[in-house]
Amino acid sequence: MEKGTYALIIALKRETTITVGKLGRRGGENEIAFPAGYYIYVGSARGGLYPRVSRHLREGKRLRWHIDYLLEHAKVAEVWWTEDSQECLWACAAKGMPHARILVPGFGSSDCRCPAHLIYFPSLPSFELFQKALGEKGAQLKRTNPGEFLNP
Repeated sequence: MEKGTYALIIALKRETTITVGKLGRRGGENEIAFPAGYYIYVGSARGGLYPRVSRHLREGKRLRWHIDYLLEHAKVAEVWWTEDSQECLWACAAKGMPHARILVPGFGSSDCRCPAHLIYFPSLPSFELFQKALGEKGAQLKRTNPGEFLNP
């Protein structure tokens, strides 16, 4: 599988305060409170979907991206993906879904103008609503469990 866009559907069981690299430094503080619930993290994989997503799923990795810090405390429940590059479109679609909130401005979006690529939901976000929010691009969306990226 070559390049593409992916969304990690992440479950966080309890509120957790996390230091996310340099993100969130205000007045010397760099800890961010993440409430329990679900998160959609949108990313792109220019070097291959399987290597990128499987890296996110591995434990004990070097913390490189914002999402790595959150994944130290949370579990990926599903992976939504396509072989098209449309990361910012996906972030915008997720942000427009019912009950969606951006809790950490700039999370995952340091290389674009999006407000964030991590969107919070108090309950499991709907794959079907996300597909619908993507319009005609939603027809290409695939859904799988994380294990399929660990064992391609």
